Amino acid sequence: MDTITAAIITQVVLPIVATIVTAIIGWAAAQARARWGIEIEARQREALHQALMTGAQLALARLGPQASQSALTAAAVEYAQGSVPGAMAGLRPASSTLHDLALAKISALIK
Repeated sequence: MDTITAAIITQVVLPIVATIVTAIIGWAAAQARARWGIEIEARQREALHQALMTGAQLALARLGPQASQSALTAAAVEYAQGSVPGAMAGLRPASSTLHDLALAKISALIK
């Protein structure tokens, strides 16, 4: 009777338990990756916005509020690209998006 029970446990129960444990580990790993990925993206987004704001302030200080919008936004974007290259690489924002964000920050500072 002991050998039959051991054979059943070895051939049936253990593979089922191993499959369940593997599924739980896979699910937990996916949850951790999703959570950390979202947190990393949020930090990159915040860093990009901060760099664009600093770039906008610097552009206004160097070029003055009378400078053209394109010159101001280009200066702000250039600063942000040099300041947070990791966020730029992680988020890969379109050039037009960067210029729009910079323009919004500059407009907020001028008002």
